[in-house]
Amino acid sequence: MNNQNIAYINFLGIIIVSAILSGAYYFQFVMHEYPCPLCLLQRLCFFGLMFGLFLNLRFGFSSAHYGLSILSALLGAGISYRQILLHVCPSPTDHGFGTPVLGMHLYSWALVAFLSGILAIALLLLSSGQFEKKENHQLTPGFKVLANLAFGICFLLALTNGLATFFECGIGFCPDDPDSYMLFNGEWW
Repeated sequence: MNNQNIAYINFLGIIIVSAILSGAYYFQFVMHEYPCPLCLLQRLCFFGLMFGLFLNLRFGFSSAHYGLSILSALLGAGISYRQILLHVCPSPTDHGFGTPVLGMHLYSWALVAFLSGILAIALLLLSSGQFEKKENHQLTPGFKVLANLAFGICFLLALTNGLATFFECGIGFCPDDPDSYMLFNGEWW
């Protein structure tokens, strides 16, 4: 597989993770389902996964960049699994956290996404030609536009997440079962 195709796969990975995070924002801002602390940690892990892929687009392919993505996905999978375990044997009043999508909660889908990301990156690592130093190792000039777009998407999602988390949690600990933005209720101190 040539480097241009691998770059497009990295870009596609960023778009997929951005879509996942945008879906989570839909639940937060439209359906008013505020993320719990474990959900916020999973979002950070998605950002780490995206950041490793972005580094590949910006600075060239590196096993260290893929390693950052895999470590972020492993941490995210562990956090997702922990949240799933909290709801494995729920009480009659516990139906999981948030509204299910296609029969599974967002934290269950997050585990599927993290494991899929690990598998996809492992398959990308099998293409060792991307790490060889060549004179003509640059991507097409038009691809720089896509790399900048990827950075813009990552930055916008991270900024939105940071602001929303600050509004929800203030400067203290986030509530276990949030039902509003603490900042707007005057409870953030």
